[in-house]
Amino acid sequence: MAARKVFEDSVVPLPPGDGVTAGGMLVAAATPHHGNETLNVMFSLGLAPEDAASLEARVARGEVVPAAELRAITAPAEARERLTAWLGSHGFRVDHVSEDGTSVYATATVSDIAEQLQVDMTRVTSDGVTYNAARDAPSLPAEVGAGVQAIIGLQPFLHANKHSRQMVLEGPDQDVEATGPASPVRNRPPYLVSEVLAAYGAAGLPVTGAGQTIAILIDTLPDLADLEAFWRRNALPVEPSQVTMINVQGGVLPPPSGEETLDVEWASGVAPGAHIRVYAAGSLFFVDIDRALDRIIADLPSQPGMRQLSISLGRGETYYGGPHGEVATQHQKFLRLAAAGVNVFVSSGDSGSNPGPGGHGSTGPTQAEYQSSDPVVIGVGGTSLRLEPDGTVGTEVAWPGSGGGTSIFFERPVWQSAPGMPAGTRRLVPDVSLVADPHPGALVVLGGTSTRVGGTSWSAPVWAGFCALLNEALERAGKPALGFANPVFYGLAATCFRDITSGTNGAFTASAGYDQVTGIGVPDVGALVAALTA
Repeated sequence: MAARKVFEDSVVPLPPGDGVTAGGMLVAAATPHHGNETLNVMFSLGLAPEDAASLEARVARGEVVPAAELRAITAPAEARERLTAWLGSHGFRVDHVSEDGTSVYATATVSDIAEQLQVDMTRVTSDGVTYNAARDAPSLPAEVGAGVQAIIGLQPFLHANKHSRQMVLEGPDQDVEATGPASPVRNRPPYLVSEVLAAYGAAGLPVTGAGQTIAILIDTLPDLADLEAFWRRNALPVEPSQVTMINVQGGVLPPPSGEETLDVEWASGVAPGAHIRVYAAGSLFFVDIDRALDRIIADLPSQPGMRQLSISLGRGETYYGGPHGEVATQHQKFLRLAAAGVNVFVSSGDSGSNPGPGGHGSTGPTQAEYQSSDPVVIGVGGTSLRLEPDGTVGTEVAWPGSGGGTSIFFERPVWQSAPGMPAGTRRLVPDVSLVADPHPGALVVLGGTSTRVGGTSWSAPVWAGFCALLNEALERAGKPALGFANPVFYGLAATCFRDITSGTNGAFTASAGYDQVTGIGVPDVGALVAALTA
């Protein structure tokens, strides 16, 4: 038999027999008619090792790689061409190849996938939904798989979770109407944009995010009427033309559920002069998220101001197959974004130190969540903020839901150094933090109704908005935009961040200096502007 390359990290282990797994999923044998159904998969190719190592080093130094140089760094053409030729002759339809050649998207029937990738395809029911899924690891002929690092999408029950908590306003909060005037009671929950700006030293700054573009990656698109109601409610000078909504694959999208609306309303609210580009992946499946990331990367040449990206998704690291599957695939995309000068703000999670497979409300082992644990993104934790009637900060402590922990996938970056840093050699999460507690929560207009929303999904788009303000300030000062910002932020931790020293997320406790609940703390945006433009 010809040699084959097996991709162990592209799947998580399932029991060899049918029945209920330890994680509560039901595994059952597929019947013949399921073989005619189709599945979308992605073959991830790696960059040449020397190219990847060079990008890692340059990003760690905060460098921005010139666009022409970055475009020239692609997956080896020979490996890609060998793979696509094999797929085309073995029952796969190649739907799309990313511009850098690292992602080959293809569709095939379940029976063809089982035969050509030599996997046992079964039926897995998780959270009430049944999927076609691989029971064991896929493989490719050795010569075809030589340049491939992972095969993504064979277990669609594995997908990202959203990071937000939501409730319709009740009781005394019902006086907050989506289309009415501002409440005469200021600094009262749920918070408005102006109140959050003041809490973090961003009120009254001579910047609005003009000239900047904030990208948002999520599964679907918000309702424009909700956005307009939110802007009116916050007296914001934002126009619908500033928001571009992109259906990445062109199919039917899920209805708005709140996450997409929160992200756009608050990113545009914090940076009302910026443009917003919403990339709707269509689902939370990894294949679709990867496709959306590839689209964002492809759009960078035509969107030079797109230097900040907000993502409010994640999943506990232990629920991935391993470091060489989807984690390696997305890391390669985040690395390219960071090298291009795009800062990616990722919420750290809403289940504290022990996220379960179903996101907030489920518990699991002590662990960090990926994507926030990637060393080339900025992991954003959460706090609980209480304002005084005059708008000053009364108290701010760690929010119990704030995700945080120690990565099992990544070594500690050279820049992750600050007072109070725990001993060890692994990447720690989060890096920074911001208000996340749903009590008091953020005002969001969803479906024409005033809604209170919290979670680190609130923190991440606000941070992306802050980044747009910082980049505009740098441009006004005649300075280059931020490169990868974490090395800068850690270097300014003592002077431009307010340390959060109390509260816990379960396994970890906020304390003086760095901690795995709130990172280096919350920003003083005005101080950051002054330090960066000096």
